[in-house]
Amino acid sequence: MKTVLIPLPHKDFDPTEVAIPWKILISHQIKIVFSTPDGKKSVCDQIMLTGKGLGLLAPLLQADSNARSAYNEMFLSAEFNNPIPWSDINKNNFDGLLLPGGHDKGMREYLESKLLQNEVVKFFTQNKPVGAICHGVILAARSKDDSGKSVLFERKTTSLLQSQELTAWTLTCLWLKDYYLTYPITVEAEVKSCLANQNNFISGPTPLFRDSSQNLNRGFVVKDGNYISARWPGDAHRFAHEFLTLFETQTNPKGAV
Repeated sequence: MKTVLIPLPHKDFDPTEVAIPWKILISHQIKIVFSTPDGKKSVCDQIMLTGKGLGLLAPLLQADSNARSAYNEMFLSAEFNNPIPWSDINKNNFDGLLLPGGHDKGMREYLESKLLQNEVVKFFTQNKPVGAICHGVILAARSKDDSGKSVLFERKTTSLLQSQELTAWTLTCLWLKDYYLTYPITVEAEVKSCLANQNNFISGPTPLFRDSSQNLNRGFVVKDGNYISARWPGDAHRFAHEFLTLFETQTNPKGAV
């Protein structure tokens, strides 16, 4: 069975960006292996899952019903409850890599991990399928090959947009402080700083509505070779389906989705 690795921090990953790809990939008989810093079960961003603390903005900002249902199912799954430690990651055991995002401060250990960055480089070097969404693109951008350049240096990519990040922060900063700002620099600004040409950063159409499996056109992704990226939870369904197509094409060239 083909296998995809999904590394996670101890806490604060975005539930939509993990659970939706998980559900779509396992429905196509792809095995998922989760990995956490110490092999203990991870915990998602509870504000994104429950909407608690978002007030009237909850319907706009929290995970939607599709994502919450997928997360509840994933939370009880054997693979989610039995992750491997980051130190046990062996690229030879995996056919693809998926890098989810999340914006609260618990994500920093994941985004700053040299161990994970080194593993990301190996997946790119072997031309294995890699998908990154939202803040997950930061992890890819920080992963540098032997030349000292990011694996995204010559790539086209997207990520969480600066306009999205700053709007969410502006709407909630009075009571949530810097909850929506993982770092002083925005995701878009950092990713662009790692690219050979800032025109390789593709913003896509204005992200107003979340996608779904019935309405993939609302989502947006950028594909460049073995790498595919997306911007926010609202792109998660299309991101998962496009990653699935890329994955099955590269791991089984004669097959079809």
